[in-house]
Amino acid sequence: MSILDKFKSGDPVALARIISHIENRGPETEKILAEIYPKTGRAHTVGITGPPGAGKSTIVDKLCALYLERGQTVGIIAVDPSSPFTGGALLGDRIRMQDLAVNPNVFIRSMATRGSTGGLALATTEVIRALDAFGKEFILVETVGVGQVELDVAEACDTTVVVLVPESGDSIQAMKAGLMEIADIFVVNKADREGAQRLVSELNMMVDVKRDKAGRDLPVVSTQATNNGGVAELLTKIDAEYERLKVGDNFKQHRKKMIRYDIIKTIEHRFKSRLLDEILPNEKLDQFVEKIYAGQGNPYDLAQKIIDNLK
Repeated sequence: MSILDKFKSGDPVALARIISHIENRGPETEKILAEIYPKTGRAHTVGITGPPGAGKSTIVDKLCALYLERGQTVGIIAVDPSSPFTGGALLGDRIRMQDLAVNPNVFIRSMATRGSTGGLALATTEVIRALDAFGKEFILVETVGVGQVELDVAEACDTTVVVLVPESGDSIQAMKAGLMEIADIFVVNKADREGAQRLVSELNMMVDVKRDKAGRDLPVVSTQATNNGGVAELLTKIDAEYERLKVGDNFKQHRKKMIRYDIIKTIEHRFKSRLLDEILPNEKLDQFVEKIYAGQGNPYDLAQKIIDNLK
């Protein structure tokens, strides 16, 4: 049996191998993705993001347990933009999830920049597609912060949950624009700590402004995830948000937006690969660097010349 045949028969080892293909961006990657694409579009994908230390992995863990209680299957992607050698917290999170990892209805994958040749955001969205095609009903995508990777990954999710803690403090001010852009639900975790209610109030004020402009509510949920406090309510809000998305043309427009994203990101990757592999290989780039370093030209004129030669 081929890897695709094994994948279609529900073999988790085949799923893991296909994800490795995606991360390493081998020559067969896009052929594999094209083959499995017709099976996508059925999973509910939930992005869980927020600053380090907010308890996102605990929330993912508890949500996963609730999905399993309902008899549903779950895929978990933990995205760490840093190197695996510096992202120590990620290892601890995976250890905590070991009980889930042995459950046949759960598939967990950690992803980092180092292992994603085609770019972390692109690889993550393609792994989402693989889990979807494999038949996972819910896909939880855990990311750190609200950088470009997180904004890109949010484009591939149906629902985005932003997790904060009372200690987030001033970081909220800097994150406001990004948070409001991607959030469907806010969570204040570790709600028993000092300052939690103040943070809830501040978020509700932000939500009021958002509601005035967009005409919809953004729920703010308080949780104490370590002891399951508020997690069932969060799941109820996630379900409700997905039902809202399916009303009228919302879902159709959302799916079209995701397809548009897939097209653009795939083209961007192909152009970048062609540029680096065919048009500007390392040897040629090194020559240009030496010339500019010696005072012969500048990066801007050089870039324009290369672009003109593509026409």
